[in-house]
Amino acid sequence: MQPDRFETTPPPGAPPPGKPPREPAFNLPTVVLVPIGLLFAIHAIVGLLGLEARFGILIDLGFVPALWTTWLDADATSEIARRLLAGDPIDVQRDMGFARLVLQEGSGGFWTLLTYAFLHGSWMHVGLNAVWLAAFGTPIARRLGPERFLWLAALTAIAGALMHWATHAYDVTPMIGASAVVSGMMAASARFAFTPRGFGWLPPHLAPRLGLGEMLRNRTAMLFIGVWLAINLVFGVAAVPLGLAADGGIAWEAHVGGFLAGLLLFPLFDPLPRRPRDLA
Repeated sequence: MQPDRFETTPPPGAPPPGKPPREPAFNLPTVVLVPIGLLFAIHAIVGLLGLEARFGILIDLGFVPALWTTWLDADATSEIARRLLAGDPIDVQRDMGFARLVLQEGSGGFWTLLTYAFLHGSWMHVGLNAVWLAAFGTPIARRLGPERFLWLAALTAIAGALMHWATHAYDVTPMIGASAVVSGMMAASARFAFTPRGFGWLPPHLAPRLGLGEMLRNRTAMLFIGVWLAINLVFGVAAVPLGLAADGGIAWEAHVGGFLAGLLLFPLFDPLPRRPRDLA
């Protein structure tokens, strides 16, 4: 006996069935895809410029903690000099010249709280940030929508810069890179990615949000945060050349600032209820 065949007949006047819609090449929200493209475009354009122009962009658009410190305290220049003189005698003259140039020519404007995130030190640097931004920014963008997503991203960048300033107040090295934003997206996604099972009928990015107390009791969430902190601390101490700072070191304190901002500020932007019973 042959199995029954079920056939569907379109209603009278219905158009003939067409081809199934094609999947987009990049299944990312526009608000994530466009910034990623912008990061690559900026890095490519900056790479085409001369050395002097690249240096000017670095000190005008990168975040330089010492510039902000000298604005608040004119006597801070003496402390900057003291710290440089305490370094390797072979490098003192070079470092003093670099510091003088940065302090005299660098802008240190308020815009650097954001613009530093659009600059990167290498193709590997921008590539890694792009991959992680696509992975963790996508569920956040789908949950929050474009406007809320951009506000949260901006605040994580600002928080990363301020944390770096608080821990490197006299540093004249420009900090660059979108890693603080990536860290913020990671933390924000942890607020709903580890919701206990039982909501399989919901898309992953619409899972109920966990409160901070619930996260503390959630082993998976705490393991995720613990591993993230451990990796950043190890890489920061080892100065693995894949991070934010222009000299090749990882500004892990900026990562922490972005992570905390994403973790704590996400509920302010989240339009969905926290408790699962509110979804009934």
